[in-house]
Amino acid sequence: MSLGAIPGTGPNTSPLSVVRKSKRKTFAELPTGRTLVMGILNVTEDSFSDGGQYLAIDKALDHGLKLLYAGADIIDVGGESTRPGAKDVDPALEQARIIPVIEALAKAGAVISVDTMHVSTARAAITAGAHLINDVSGLTYEAGMAELIAETGVPYVLMHRRGAAADMVRQANYTDVVTEVVAELRTLRDEFVAKGVKPEQLIIDPGLGFAKDAAHNWALLANLQAVEELGHRVLVGTSRKRFLGELLADGGTPREPLGRDGATAATTALAARDGVWAVRVHDVAGSRDALEVVKAYGSN
Repeated sequence: MSLGAIPGTGPNTSPLSVVRKSKRKTFAELPTGRTLVMGILNVTEDSFSDGGQYLAIDKALDHGLKLLYAGADIIDVGGESTRPGAKDVDPALEQARIIPVIEALAKAGAVISVDTMHVSTARAAITAGAHLINDVSGLTYEAGMAELIAETGVPYVLMHRRGAAADMVRQANYTDVVTEVVAELRTLRDEFVAKGVKPEQLIIDPGLGFAKDAAHNWALLANLQAVEELGHRVLVGTSRKRFLGELLADGGTPREPLGRDGATAATTALAARDGVWAVRVHDVAGSRDALEVVKAYGSN
């Protein structure tokens, strides 16, 4: 679908953001010298925080543009919820949801990541203009994914997860979570490299909340250096996750997802102090503000 065919993108439409013509950007043009902010765009019906809000193409595009104009360095577009217990989505439906959005945001000058576990969707997304594949499947990655990444040369987020969405909560059993997660990530990394993926293509995500409870998440956040010692860029995703809600609980009731943005910004600041490559967040403006605080703090 062309940009002109997407509802709400013409010059006289409202209330959608106006698509500003811009030069298509490349991954190599991303800023250096600071932690990047990856804005989350869920084109899904059941994501834990904003499921259903941006399922329509026009609403998804509008929100994507707002993330871009708020300062997102990368927009992470996903058409399948990956929360614990989420239902699988057929790749054809996933692609119908996200490909028009990718095409339009690429024309608007966004650097686009695609949150998918499916090889066919990853290939279609790259063809549509995506710059990066963000795969949360972890130890259960789909056959052919490594070969696709090697063939196309695109950067790839390799995330730690045990099991699938339906059963990963039961797999949160560790003796030493930091040591075990790093070891399993190293094994995954080695598998991808053995299949032709260049080490510099790989970005590592410890997978907070994926087959991990709150104590596991805090331990990993406190030991990001161990993940960085694998020798790759590191992406951290804490945004609005349950462990933050549990931390901010009132009378034993976890705080609702929309009330977790302040805590998310705090984790952005801490991760940035640890030198992570990027953070994945819903509230882009809050994390950009947190990065400004880290910059000012570090210069004094």
